[in-house]
Amino acid sequence: MHDAGMLRNAVLHISNEQPLLADLFELPTPSDVAIRLTNLRSLDGKRPIFVDDMKSVFLIPYHRISFVEIPPQAMAGTELAGELPVPVAAGVAVQLPATVDTDEDELAIDEDFLRRIREV
Repeated sequence: MHDAGMLRNAVLHISNEQPLLADLFELPTPSDVAIRLTNLRSLDGKRPIFVDDMKSVFLIPYHRISFVEIPPQAMAGTELAGELPVPVAAGVAVQLPATVDTDEDELAIDEDFLRRIREV
């Protein structure tokens, strides 16, 4: 029996793998290092070959996950219904890259090099 607060049918986009459907125990937060889920299955509902029991509890580290897609219908029937979309200021810090100083000479085209390439 599933918990009434469970987020059903979330889509996990795992790096270099096909997406998987799962039921989440809670919404992910910026401080989490892994996601806790159950009922892990392929998009067609079948058990993935690496899963022994779909009813197991799985902890998947975030470094393996590209992103988690939580459709609005996954929130239906939970205390979180109506809370999506997550506000932009969800506590995730964004670090912009530092500007890179470039020397104009480094960007100049080496005409001699280009001539040698054309001759080949």
